[in-house]
Amino acid sequence: MAWSNSILLATAVDGSSYGTLSLLPPVVAIVLAIVTKRVTISLLAGIFIGALLVASGNPFSAVATTLETHLWASLSNADHLRVFVFTLLMGAMVGVMQQSGGMAAIVKGIAPLARTRCGGQLTVWLLGLIVFFDDYANSLLLGNTMRPVTDRLRISREKLAYLVDSTAAPVSGLALVSTWVATEIGLVQAGLATTVLAETADAFSIFVATIPYRFYVLWALLFVPLVALLGRDFSAMLRAERNAIAAPEAPNRSPAADDRGMHWANAVIPVAAVVVVTVGLIVLTGQNALAEKDVTDASIMNIFGNGDSYLALVYGSLTGLLLAMLLANLVTRLGWQAIREAAAKGAQQVGGALVILWLAWALSGLTDLKYLGTGQYLGELLQSSLDVRLMPTVVFVLASAVAFSTGTSWGTMGILMPLVVPTVVSMLAANSASVSPENPILVASIGSVLAGAIFGDHCSPISDTTVLSSQASGCNHVAHVRTQLPYALSVGAVSIICGTLPVGFGVPVWFLLPAGVAALVILLLAIGRRVDE
Repeated sequence: MAWSNSILLATAVDGSSYGTLSLLPPVVAIVLAIVTKRVTISLLAGIFIGALLVASGNPFSAVATTLETHLWASLSNADHLRVFVFTLLMGAMVGVMQQSGGMAAIVKGIAPLARTRCGGQLTVWLLGLIVFFDDYANSLLLGNTMRPVTDRLRISREKLAYLVDSTAAPVSGLALVSTWVATEIGLVQAGLATTVLAETADAFSIFVATIPYRFYVLWALLFVPLVALLGRDFSAMLRAERNAIAAPEAPNRSPAADDRGMHWANAVIPVAAVVVVTVGLIVLTGQNALAEKDVTDASIMNIFGNGDSYLALVYGSLTGLLLAMLLANLVTRLGWQAIREAAAKGAQQVGGALVILWLAWALSGLTDLKYLGTGQYLGELLQSSLDVRLMPTVVFVLASAVAFSTGTSWGTMGILMPLVVPTVVSMLAANSASVSPENPILVASIGSVLAGAIFGDHCSPISDTTVLSSQASGCNHVAHVRTQLPYALSVGAVSIICGTLPVGFGVPVWFLLPAGVAALVILLLAIGRRVDE
């Protein structure tokens, strides 16, 4: 009974009284993540520090509330469980599609389009866009499969690793059906849950709205075909490309993969099913919700905004997994034991990300006004020292720094999103009577977390996707980092100058997007050189 009473006492403290101490849990999580490179332990430490503050320094009560009030409550939330199930099902589906050769068949069918150096680079880019549902699958599949093609065309291994890396996380982070999407939506929801927008804003709608504001991700994807079409490179990549052309013999080709039983339908049909079922269920649940509320405005955005995206994603991914397993058995003739093992391996690959998401939700709950009020306090603090119009840029730089230092975009999003959203909402509220979910600064700041996390991860030598891209492409890892970094930094600089800064001061995003592309073209023409010069 005393143990139970201590929990109730600890959770009843007014979060508004913590002041500067309310910043301690997220700061501890960020600093530890940078120092130790262990995001899970860092998040746990942040949660415990927060629980210790709420428990007035009582370590026994802090342990109890960490386990029961925060970790268990976060894990048992119905929406959170649906996110876990969707992500596991998507991971399992990707594992089965890889094992059955569906994705490899798509790559094999498109690879003959690569007849020139420009065509080879564009083919890798196109395939990267097609394999949009998982960044790990993208890196491993493209690098290993396209290596013989790019070797034949005298495209350097460094360039191949850059092409693979640039179409892995950026594509999966943008896709509405991927192993990323539920986690990203869940983190946005976690940030909104501690604000005045908790009851009115829809996380899925805001996630979609951030897509044009994720400047680095969009322009990094466009920079790849620009480099290929203009035939220009610069810095260390230019030297690598010239060395590849000047080499007396192309590098040894990788052995051809056994393509018996591979068929593109093994990948296309399951993914198409996920899209159709997910969209259909969102529309159906959205229409039912509007009918229950007697709302007459049945616009597409209103329907999607009121639809149950978590339910739709679960049943969409379940349909895709079942179809992938059936096709693997009927078309590729895989045994059910091999199919189950492939599904389990695919699900296992996303397990670490789900742990990060779970802990991020728990830390977000602690920073709520009910406990520490971190976002509200930070918003009030920044209001007197920082123009809210600078927040998209500040958030982008902060997310980039954390992701570069930790090597994880997932961990960065998990740490920052629950902190950034309430902070920006609080700052906006101090400048206007009401805060709208469509506010460009809020949407751009959320987009900056998502884009900055990928930018920092893209640059980081300890990032898992950076390592996978270099390994799958047969490229020296240090050489990959050295040649890719100038390209990533160039796009990152354009993302600030032509993106996050002007959008904060009211410049329409639809004007900035083509302006950024023009800036990238000018940059390549100004400092890039043709490889054959």
